Amino acid sequence: MSLTKLNTEQLIAKCREQDQNAQLETYNRYYKAMYNTALRIIKDSAEAEDIMQEAFLTAFTKLAMLEDNKLFGAWLKRIVINSSLTASRKNNIHRQVDIETVEYALTDEDGVVEEDLTSIKANTVLSTLNQLKDSYSTALSLHLIEGYDHEEICQIMNISYSNCRTLLSRAKESLRKKLQFV
Repeated sequence: MSLTKLNTEQLIAKCREQDQNAQLETYNRYYKAMYNTALRIIKDSAEAEDIMQEAFLTAFTKLAMLEDNKLFGAWLKRIVINSSLTASRKNNIHRQVDIETVEYALTDEDGVVEEDLTSIKANTVLSTLNQLKDSYSTALSLHLIEGYDHEEICQIMNISYSNCRTLLSRAKESLRKKLQFV
C-alpha cells in the first residue's frame, strides 16, 4: 500500500520504525499547517521555516514520548507553538505577515458575534494584530486562529485561567478599537 493512502496512525507507526519515506510523507502532510502556525507567532518567514523544520526533527527523534499515534498532529503543533513562543520572547520584534483575504468574526463567551469583520482584508487584521502587545497578539492568535480553548492557552502561556480570560477580553477590545480606525 502506498504511504499516501495510510491514515495518520499507520503512518506514525512506520515513522517509529525509522522509515524515512514515512517521515517524508508525514512532513508533506503537516508542514504547511505547522509553518503557518509558527509564522503567525514569529512573524518572520525564514525563522518560522526554521522553527517548523526543527519541530519535525524534535518530533521524529522523540516519537517514543508520544503515547497515541492519532495525536501526532496536535503534539507536533504544541512543539511548534512552544518553540515559536520561545523564539518570539527572545526576539521580541513585531513584523508583518502577508496573506490574501480571510473571513474573521470575534465572538463573546456565549458565541454571540460582537463585531463582524468579514469584509476586512486579512492583511489589515493581521497587521493590526501585530500592533498589539505581544501577549495580546499571542493569546488572540492561539484562540481565534489556532482554535485553542482557555485551558489550553493557560498551559501554553503558563498563566492562570482568570488571567487568560482577562487577557483575551482585553486583547479583543484592543483589537476592536484599533480596527475602528483602519
